[in-house]
Amino acid sequence: MTTVDGAQVFLLPDLGEGLTEAEIVEWRVAVGDTVSVDQTVVEVETAKAVVDVPCPYAGRVVALHGAAGEVRPVGQPLITIAPLDAAAAPAGGGEPAGHATYREEERAGSGNVLIGYGTGHGGSRRRRRPRLAVAPQPVAAPPAPAPATATPPGAPATLVISPIVRRLAREHGLDLATLRGTGPGGVVRRADVEAAVAAAAPARLAAVPDRPEPADPPPAHVGLGPAEAGDVVVPLTGIRKAIADKLSRSRREIPEVTIWVDVDATALLETRAAINAATPDAPVSILALLARICLSGLRRYPQLNARVDTEGQRIVQSAGVHLGIAAQTDRGLVVPVVRDAQRLTTAELAAELTATTAAARAGTLPPARLTGGTFTLNNYGVFGVDGSTPIINHPEAALLGVGRIVDKPWVVDGQLAVRKVTQLSLTFDHRVCDGGVAGGFLRHVADCVERPALLIATV
Repeated sequence: MTTVDGAQVFLLPDLGEGLTEAEIVEWRVAVGDTVSVDQTVVEVETAKAVVDVPCPYAGRVVALHGAAGEVRPVGQPLITIAPLDAAAAPAGGGEPAGHATYREEERAGSGNVLIGYGTGHGGSRRRRRPRLAVAPQPVAAPPAPAPATATPPGAPATLVISPIVRRLAREHGLDLATLRGTGPGGVVRRADVEAAVAAAAPARLAAVPDRPEPADPPPAHVGLGPAEAGDVVVPLTGIRKAIADKLSRSRREIPEVTIWVDVDATALLETRAAINAATPDAPVSILALLARICLSGLRRYPQLNARVDTEGQRIVQSAGVHLGIAAQTDRGLVVPVVRDAQRLTTAELAAELTATTAAARAGTLPPARLTGGTFTLNNYGVFGVDGSTPIINHPEAALLGVGRIVDKPWVVDGQLAVRKVTQLSLTFDHRVCDGGVAGGFLRHVADCVERPALLIATV
């Protein structure tokens, strides 16, 4: 906290492990509003989640430090709050110049958001809309900005809520009025814009005139030059940058090995059907049963529920299993964590997994729920693929991947039959264990998938 002329300046707090900045998505208050302690004043997007930020002070808003779409570093001013008595009108019936400017803008209907940063503080890295300084003297209201997109006459207005969606469309020259939203009530989502960009890419590339090949092409080691006409440029920021950094670090630091096995999952599907028939109000998913099997395996092979402390030159085996579930969302790949999953019953685990993945896809999980995992389960079979060599979620030591379950010929009691078959792959950090431990874990998981009754002997 800092204090300026009696006003309290709320600095952007640390929103989670390793987060150094956040992008302003939407202000929930305006200059001149009265706020209470712990009232949400702004929605920001970090590299991990969308977060509502409450203000610890009560009073009147005198400055908003940043516009929607701007990235603010942790520890920099976010909002300035003045005590109500200090924010009141001065003696003589006058009104503070900053407030008078705000009232004038409000009456003019310009829609500009007043930002109390002043013109002498330099530009921000990213800005969404014109910014108007709160100066000590009256400032003429600027003309109303043109709308971001034009809606054809007679057509329904395009529903766009997220400023991130507007920025992405603007960066790629897309008219939001031409897009059909797939979100609730027809809201245009980020995925809709990205799909439109991908669909338009071939047409843009085809429009580039043919050019003769250079006589002497540059050597392969020369870096990429500036983007050319028709190139699709996607900034590596936000969650995409966080994903890139984490996966790159995993590849650099972890000597990983992947082993796999095909298994007959027919009995597992039958077990799930029997459980759900007995408890239709609390259904259990295949993912929940696989998570239960992984917990059983980690109890037997705790070496895989660990991390390597490179600075201390030691391996730390975690007392609890903080189970990560790889989830594909509109914002990218995230790994929400169910802490102490070993303490949950199968029904509780199923309910928690359902709620956690839904919240992750909605972007409502706090950053703390997206870190601290000790083992990850990745069901990439939902994408219609059989196998993979997954990258370990650093700093964990292992990840189990599950492919699609399909009908395949299988030998049962010496006879050929059609069974439900899937492929399991285990990627592990070779520093924490050797092949015997990893193979033992994977074989235990495979045996439990083929014969779920074995879980009763190990739980």
